[in-house]
Amino acid sequence: MTIAKNCMVTLDYTLFDTHNALIDSGANPLIYLHGGYGDVFESIEKALEGKRVGDSIHLELSPKDSFGERQEALVLVEDRALFDEAIAVGDEMEMVFGEGEEDEMMMSYTITHIDEDKVVLDANHSLAGMSVVFDGTVIGVREATSEEIEQRLPHQVESLHVKPL
Repeated sequence: MTIAKNCMVTLDYTLFDTHNALIDSGANPLIYLHGGYGDVFESIEKALEGKRVGDSIHLELSPKDSFGERQEALVLVEDRALFDEAIAVGDEMEMVFGEGEEDEMMMSYTITHIDEDKVVLDANHSLAGMSVVFDGTVIGVREATSEEIEQRLPHQVESLHVKPL
């Protein structure tokens, strides 16, 4: 079976930076619904179209095609007094912005720096601004069930989220 719209695809993968440093070893296979549902980056889907079990891809992805450009507007510097004493660099927190339910927006931030009177929070993905190299091998392809397709409405699906080692 070849990869086409509405196929469930299983990939063994690794992710490196452009200096060949390992970012994600792909310890768990990546499973996604193929066909523009936003489960993986668009360039990965395009490269996999028509592939079969055993086929591999090797792609260098620019920030625009992967985790996005770094945006300084997503970095906040806040007064240390606003935070619990037990916070630490690397902690994640969610903040809600907006004045009413209709315009409410939740952002996830990672604490990147703490000093005596300031805390720096960053909502950029940890790989934002980086070009990355994606290597993947197809290890499974099957038709998706109607339930799997219904669960993958484009506005509800998040792209591949890779946590650095």
